[in-house]
Formats: sequence, structure tokens, C-alpha cells
Amino acid sequence: MLDTERPETWRGAFRIELRAEAIGLAGRGWPVLPGTYPGHAEGEESDWTRPTPAHADWRERLGAHPRQVAAWWTGRPYSLLVATGTVVDAVEVDHRIGRRAAGLLRATGHPAPIVATPDGRWLFLTTVADDVPAELAGHPGVERHGAGSWVPLPPTPFRHGVVHWRVKPDIWGWRLPHAATVHDVLVRALPGADPDSAPTGTRGPRADRPTVPSRVGTQDAVTAGSPA
Repeated sequence: MLDTERPETWRGAFRIELRAEAIGLAGRGWPVLPGTYPGHAEGEESDWTRPTPAHADWRERLGAHPRQVAAWWTGRPYSLLVATGTVVDAVEVDHRIGRRAAGLLRATGHPAPIVATPDGRWLFLTTVADDVPAELAGHPGVERHGAGSWVPLPPTPFRHGVVHWRVKPDIWGWRLPHAATVHDVLVRALPGADPDSAPTGTRGPRADRPTVPSRVGTQDAVTAGSPA
């Protein structure tokens, strides 16, 4: 558990690490954003559960130069968010589905970047996709993050722990696996599904041709965060 009552014991160290990670990701073209953090605003500690964009105009900030990103984290230990829908998408699942899917991906020899949060959620990062299979879209334990959304990245602090990598992006040379490949595995990892069923392979290019993020765009959906 993080000691949010003694900011000098953790916020300074986390700010430096968060800033370094944010600069590195921005340099690779990932649309990073500063997010809220425990104790971000006076009186919100009891209501804070997960980070949201720290600025209401976060959509206009996408694609900021690494120097601007560095400036954002100079004074505050903002959470590290990446906007989804332009360079990277994510599928969020509970830890049971996540563990099963991670094992299936290891068996294929095609690992995907996986993020785990202290509240038991796993995030599988992929290339951008228009949708997800119906089996995932209709499952209560699955949430898709596409245009207009965001996900936390390590080492973002939660109230009871820190977001961490289960599989780091450099395992696959920072290349994002195609969304269809990961979606197929996640479908096979759902409770009651047959893990040995063959993937459909009908929603995109081959699994051995992952995509390298190349540019950052803007998002259309409007979601208001907490102002700094």
C-alpha cells in the first residue's frame, strides 16, 4: 500500500521515474498523457480509484514533443497514461482471463505487451482495431480501450500498489502484435472456451508481422478529466 499521507516518501521518487518513462514512450511515438494520482486534489482521496487524464483538453495534447512531456512531469507525480485509438489499443480483462491468455500467447511464441494493475486487471496492448470479437464485446469481464479512451502504464501508482509490466514491450522489440491475433487468444482464454481451438485468423494480417508504431494522431471522442 502506498503511503499517500507522506508524499515526501514516495511522490518525489515516483515523479522522477514516471517522467523518465513518459519521455521514453513519447520518443517512440506513443501518445502519453499526464493522469490524476492519489491525493491529486484536496478531499478526493476517498473517491479516487483509478487515474483519468489530468487535463480537460487532453485530446489536444496528443502527440506532444518529448520536451513538453518532460515539462508536464517536472512539478507533479502525474500518473502515466497512454491514449488509445491512434497508435495503440488495449483489451482489459480480469486476472483469471489474463493469466490464461498470457500462457496461450507464450505457447505460440508471440508474446504481447501486458500491463497489470493493483486492482487485478490485465491490459493486453495491440495495434489499433475497429472492433473486437463478439465473444469479447459481450463478456462482463472484458473492456475494450479504443478511440477516446486511455490506459495506465507503469509505474503509475494506485492507492494500494503500482501498475507494472507482466510482459515488457522490449520483449518483442517494441512492436505491437496485431489486434486480431491477441483477440483470438483472449477469446480462447474466456471461461468455458476451448483453449485448443484454432484461431480464426480472419481479421487482419499474419501474426508474425506485428506493426511498429510510427505516428501519433488525434482522437474524436470527448472525455473530460480532472483539471490540473
